Amino acid sequence: MVNTTPHLLAEDRPDFDRALDEALRDARLTEALRAPGPHLNAAQLRTKAAPLADTIAAAAEPEYQRYTALRDAGPPAPLGLTDRLRSEEGAGLLPVLTVLTPILAGAGGLVLLLIGYAVRGAAPELTLADAVVTAGWISLAVGGAALLVGIVGLLLTALRDGAAVQENELAEARRLWQTALRERALLPWLLANLYTEPAPLPAPRTNTRPSPPGYSSPGFTSPGVEGVTEADGRTPRPAEFTGPGYSSPDFTGPDEV
Repeated sequence: MVNTTPHLLAEDRPDFDRALDEALRDARLTEALRAPGPHLNAAQLRTKAAPLADTIAAAAEPEYQRYTALRDAGPPAPLGLTDRLRSEEGAGLLPVLTVLTPILAGAGGLVLLLIGYAVRGAAPELTLADAVVTAGWISLAVGGAALLVGIVGLLLTALRDGAAVQENELAEARRLWQTALRERALLPWLLANLYTEPAPLPAPRTNTRPSPPGYSSPGFTSPGVEGVTEADGRTPRPAEFTGPGYSSPDFTGPDEV
């Protein structure tokens, strides 16, 4: 069977630990912990749940997948002009003018150009035709400039609002995952393991360093008070020394006369 348990990413482990602390403080669990009888305490439950984070978090997999997908997604695409107009409905007069100014200026310029060139063709001697044509070109220039400013403003605003929307969606997805993690994953697991055996303690570490080789003093002894030590280190024997042999000199005094 293929293991489909999602791997809890390292950056999400603090959220799991925070949800575990909240679950241990939940009224349903604290009431069960106060019940008489042998059962695990909060510290033992935390110790037992910590190494099983991936298995426990699998109960909240849909919310976790959505949260990580939003987090890994790139920045949102800017809103189009139509979408931006829809989002700006009722937002105020300035956005409306930003969009309508280039449209009205462009349309007015085209109308003035048509009238001016028509008058110039019908009555070239009229100076009014030149004034109308000039006004038409000025109106088109104003409309083009307003259109450029409006496009830049719309793009900047769309990028800003899109980032804010994505940030809100990401925060909401994270909140939903933490809620599911606490309610559907951690609390049922903690209640189900309340009367189980505690987690085994880690085995003590043994010192595997080799002990230093044994040393002993060489088999030498100092010479005895009255003798010297044998060459092979055996018990010293007394030295066989005696005083020098002296005898009185073999002579007599002079003969008496």
